[in-house]
Amino acid sequence: MHSAAADEITDLVLEVFRLNGRLIAAGDTLVGRIGLTSARWQVLGAIALQAHPLPVVRIADAMGLARQSVQRIVDALAQDGLVVFRENPHHKRAKLVALTPKGLALFRAAMRLQKPWAGKLADRLDRASLATTLTVLKALRARLETRKTGDRS
Repeated sequence: MHSAAADEITDLVLEVFRLNGRLIAAGDTLVGRIGLTSARWQVLGAIALQAHPLPVVRIADAMGLARQSVQRIVDALAQDGLVVFRENPHHKRAKLVALTPKGLALFRAAMRLQKPWAGKLADRLDRASLATTLTVLKALRARLETRKTGDRS
């Protein structure tokens, strides 16, 4: 079934893809000066924002990414001393990932750079429109999370 709403969703998805590319590039520029990439910053943030250490698969789920790609980044972060692996009482092989003090300090430094950048980006944008956009994006994500990606229903 084809509808105008389906066309609008398609346009929205394509714009989100374009926006994602621009956000990654902007993030790389923003945190490159402190030795991070957007990908590493994103994983550090996913770990920092959890209430307790999680295995890589749960971090990947929270980010909406494949476990393998997150595992590669976590391994690199561990080599750089930004995260450590801890024993998992629920699973022998799936270690828990925790930030080191160095990792937490680097994440906080990135967030200090991000705040003024976000302020400039938000300048002259209507807060109500931003709130509506966020609500719509969250609703779309929730729908995708409750369906199989190939499900047509």
